Amino acid sequence: MENSLYESHSFRRGRGLCIAQATLEYLVSLLCTGSFLATLTKALGFSDSLTGIISSFISLGCSFQLLSVFIKGRRTKPLVLVMSLMNQLLFTFLYAVPLLPLPGKVKTVLFLLSIFSAYIIYNLAHPKKINWYMSFVEDSHRGIFTANKEIISLISGMVFSCLMGALIDGFTAEGKTHTAFLLAAITLSLLMVAHTVVMTATAPPPKDKTREIKFSDSIKQIFANKALLKVTAVFIIYNIANYAATPFYGIYQINELGLSLTYISIITLAGNLCRIAVSRFWGGYADKKGFARMCEKCFALMAVSFLCAALASPKNGAVLMLFYFIFHSIAMGGINSSLVNMIFDYAPHSLRADALAISQAASGVAGFLATLAVSPVVSLMQAGGNSLFGLTVYPQQVISLFSLVLMGVLILFLRKAVIK
Repeated sequence: MENSLYESHSFRRGRGLCIAQATLEYLVSLLCTGSFLATLTKALGFSDSLTGIISSFISLGCSFQLLSVFIKGRRTKPLVLVMSLMNQLLFTFLYAVPLLPLPGKVKTVLFLLSIFSAYIIYNLAHPKKINWYMSFVEDSHRGIFTANKEIISLISGMVFSCLMGALIDGFTAEGKTHTAFLLAAITLSLLMVAHTVVMTATAPPPKDKTREIKFSDSIKQIFANKALLKVTAVFIIYNIANYAATPFYGIYQINELGLSLTYISIITLAGNLCRIAVSRFWGGYADKKGFARMCEKCFALMAVSFLCAALASPKNGAVLMLFYFIFHSIAMGGINSSLVNMIFDYAPHSLRADALAISQAASGVAGFLATLAVSPVVSLMQAGGNSLFGLTVYPQQVISLFSLVLMGVLILFLRKAVIK
């Protein structure tokens, strides 16, 4: 009976629209993160440390998922649809800020308010949105489905980022930065419209998948589940390692390593091709062996990527950042789905949205605090001429080594506390 339900037309259509929604949302995120975000902040005159803090707010924004726990008794679809439209409007406005005839300080305030508000709204809706779309997927097929969804998003993202990177680089090289930003704003507007249409066409989640319990009972059950708390600890350690280093890579690639957006898009493409190649393997492995075991293997590959970043310098940066993207992308082919699915492994349907919100909120705060703690180190080392004990050492190299060590700690914790 259960299998026939998942093979029904409405559920198959729901899964198809889930993939379309994730792809469009991914394309929006590409223009608001990484090197594209660094290009925007550079045009506004932001420092490396401020750019890193802004990037890490993506992590801190997860803390606002905790507020979604209090949103009970409301229809999922209208709530998620309206919030998604609001956050994408704000993302689009980011590219309009540099075009406004306003003083630099006013632009800075507008930009910060827009990007912070966008991520707050996004995270308020995220747990319910994930639970909504994953309600169309059978539990025993979550690994393969997530892999298929990711492959389509990545293929679309590769073409999209290469095209947009080349266009923005081209206009910037000709001194037409404002034209480049206007093009990006128009592109985001079109993506927003398409995303809204897809969400409108998606059926509401099945009622038996959205039964909610009282807030107090939800909290008690989550904190009584020791396995679920250990998975949350994995979220936290991973986010500390990730956000201590990666928010500073975008500006590092552009400024210190001297890489162009076009080249960054190309090496990102190479990494994504590797990620596509392994996604279905990771999905099948997780469905058979479990998401925790898959995560252990992926964390080891992530550690190798941090090693590549730690060794990257202006002399070898073009090559080592290519290897960074390759190892990072192969690892993310599993990590991106495993952390959420590990929560789903240990939580019943009635608790999934709340458990995901609490876990991502805790890890989000941890990730942001990690970036906040590292940011003064970046500024201090840059002020000192990127020198350490008489050697030329960039702060991004030092924090990459820190993240490498922390990934080793995470692997041990996962093996001893979760997999065991």
